[in-house]
Order: sequence, then C-alpha cells, then structure tokens
Amino acid sequence: MLLAHTHSPYAWQADVDTTVVIPALSLLYLFAVGRLGAPRWRIWCYAGAMVLLAVAFWTPLHHLGLHYLLTAHLLQNVILAEWAPLLAVLAVSAPMAAALARTRAWRVVTHPAVALPLWLADYFAWHVPFVYEAALRHQSWLIHVEHACYFATGVLMWWPLAQDIPHRLASGARAGYAFAAFVLASPLGLLLALLPKPVYDFYVDARPRVWGLSAISDQQIAGVAMASEQAVVLFVVFLYWFRRFLYEEGG
Repeated sequence: MLLAHTHSPYAWQADVDTTVVIPALSLLYLFAVGRLGAPRWRIWCYAGAMVLLAVAFWTPLHHLGLHYLLTAHLLQNVILAEWAPLLAVLAVSAPMAAALARTRAWRVVTHPAVALPLWLADYFAWHVPFVYEAALRHQSWLIHVEHACYFATGVLMWWPLAQDIPHRLASGARAGYAFAAFVLASPLGLLLALLPKPVYDFYVDARPRVWGLSAISDQQIAGVAMASEQAVVLFVVFLYWFRRFLYEEGG
C-alpha cells in the first residue's frame, strides 16, 4: 500500500512497509548493542546501512524505479542486495555473531557453499521477466517480498567475507569466494546491456519517457551500470583478501 501517488516521476514516495521496517531494524540493532555491545565503527556501519535503505525507499529513486526507469530500479536492487547488506554485516560484533551462531539454521545458511548460491539464485530469479514484472504489477505485496529477499540473501552472501563466526575462512578462501561472486553475478548485467530488445514490457509502456530515454537505452544503461558496480565492489573485495593471502603466505 502506498501513502500517496503522484504523476511526477520525481515524487518522494513513502512506502508504509519500509517506513516501518527501517525503524524496526534500527531498534533491533540498538537492542543488540545494549545487550552484547559493539565498537563505535560497527555502529556507524549500521547507521550507514540504514541511510542507504532510506535512500532506496524514501527518495525519488523509489518512485522512478517502480514506475518509469529500469536503471533506477536496478540501482535500488543493488543497494538492497549488496551495499546495505555489506554495511549491516560489518556492523555485527563478535558477541552478536556468536549469539546468532547458536542457531543451527544460521550456521547452515551462512556456510559459503550455501550463502553464495542462495544470493545468486535470488538475484537471477527476480530478474526473470515474468517474475520481475509480476513484482512491479503487485506493488502492494510482491515487491516487498522481492526487496526482503534481496536484503536477506545479501546479508548471507557477505557473511563469510566479513565475519569469522560461525565459519572462519582463510584469506585465500575468501579471495576465491569474492572472485566467484564477481564472475557468477556479472553475466546478468552484461546480458541486459547486450540484448537487442527490451525484456521488461512494464518499462516499455512507461509514460512519460524520463530523461528522453527509450526503453532499450534505459535497459542498456542499467545493465552496464549493474555490471560495472559489481566489477568494482566485488573485485575490490577480492583484491583485499588476495593481498592478505599473499602477505600471510610471504610471512
């Protein structure tokens, strides 16, 4: 359910579910900090994650993505599936991670052999044309399921790279994991950039054409931006762990 609707592409559209979710996540983390503690830098990471979620849902990016531009929606998805989850995982202190690790289900889903395939499957599944368009045409509920799946699997994907509990990976293994994520995720953006026709009719029918972009131009920009973002973020993480691996081996 939307609080309001306007025909302006640049509307600041507040969404009921996300207006509740962001404060709820913030309160949950503050409760965990009060019980288990966290250094200041981790608290700032969590604040950054919540700011990114606010940008994704409370700015014109949200309205543009839901009604006009594939590029805006893919940027929103990148925030939800990669940037905000990374900061959220970095925000988790060792005592918090240990508390979560007491649950067998958490130990299973954060295993690298489970977490990465779940994230990849979620990313690709929601971009299947009929699934993607179904979410856009059912914005009262299905779009929220999509967004929740992105954030949840994003947390799982980053966990083995940024946390030592419950599975402490060696630096070389983390470098390999990051490289696998980079290689396996990149075809999606490249495919969108290279396809000769628009794959999502929802955006073909969007009016007005924001910034004068045709549907195919919008799709090409979205694909290139998505592939470039993943190349930068995941490759930088790979290089970080690879350099750690080389240092440890040299030492």
